[in-house]
Amino acid sequence: MERVILNKLPKPQQYLYGILSVIMVSAICYLLSAFIGYKIVALILLFVVSVLAMFLDIFPVLVVAFLSAVIWDYFFIPPIFTLRISQPEDVLMFLMYFIVAMVNAALNYKTRQWEKIARKREEKRNTLQLYNTLLNSLSHELRTPISTIIAATDNLKADKAKLQEEDKDVLVSEISKAALRLNGHVENLLNMSRLESGVIKPIRDWCDINELAYDVKNKLKEYSANHNIKINIKEGLPLFKIDSGLISQSIYNLVYNALIYTPVNGTISIGAFKQDKNLVITVEDTGNGFPENEKENVFEKFYRLKNSRTGGTGLGLSIVKGFIGAHYGTILLENVKDGGAKFTIVIPAEASLTNNLKNE
Repeated sequence: MERVILNKLPKPQQYLYGILSVIMVSAICYLLSAFIGYKIVALILLFVVSVLAMFLDIFPVLVVAFLSAVIWDYFFIPPIFTLRISQPEDVLMFLMYFIVAMVNAALNYKTRQWEKIARKREEKRNTLQLYNTLLNSLSHELRTPISTIIAATDNLKADKAKLQEEDKDVLVSEISKAALRLNGHVENLLNMSRLESGVIKPIRDWCDINELAYDVKNKLKEYSANHNIKINIKEGLPLFKIDSGLISQSIYNLVYNALIYTPVNGTISIGAFKQDKNLVITVEDTGNGFPENEKENVFEKFYRLKNSRTGGTGLGLSIVKGFIGAHYGTILLENVKDGGAKFTIVIPAEASLTNNLKNE
């Protein structure tokens, strides 16, 4: 649920909320005036004005400060029910209250404005830092596959007559791998752009998770020659209404990430099961896991582990979090006791009564 910020409301509503707040507090103080005295009431009203100044614009705050001074004079300063003040010290106190209320309201408002300016500057600095990180990453990650494609293409063109068919196949395979890698980086950039623009809305349809997992495994065949990808999904799992494209990309990113950081001959397991009204998907590997002090940061944009090898844009896991969040789901990272890492995705999803339903 979004938090309501008063200074984002129209001016009439700000005036209304401010005036009602002062009147309500004044009414409570009036009922307790025999016990707390009119001087304590002044402190309470000053506190209310200070709090309202943290949320309202400057003119509603000044109106509230003026109203509180008038109410304090009329209902609390002897003689009550009149604006006349009989005692010189009460006159001085009222003038001080009025000045302090006005100045306090203005200063609180100004302080809030300065904080906004400082926050915008900080956000701008962070944005520039993120873009610099992205450009530094892309300068390597995009240049490498492009260089591979250019070199292999030049070899094919220059030594076409001398190359054996086997050599041609190797060069074509290198071009294919580099093109897939390049396409993956472009997809990640496009997906991150879609997430930040807020245009991603899941299109749910019946999906066979088993089939989805095997499809991801086949897509990663080029990268998994030295690893073992296992599908641990029981037969008979019901169909689930999800956006298969978003979930497929999420599983792909998790498994691809595991392939990069899991040692040769390691195992990556994809699991799925139904839990209450949720679809639960797990991706577990036999690698070295994540440093405990960095686990909370791995889903941030452009974040890369401090001791990780060169390469990677740091977008894969943040995209996964965004896609799962678009399904109102959650993703949890934990280190496995015997070694490795485990990602657990929990998505609220409608499940079919059987696993034989066709897409609607």
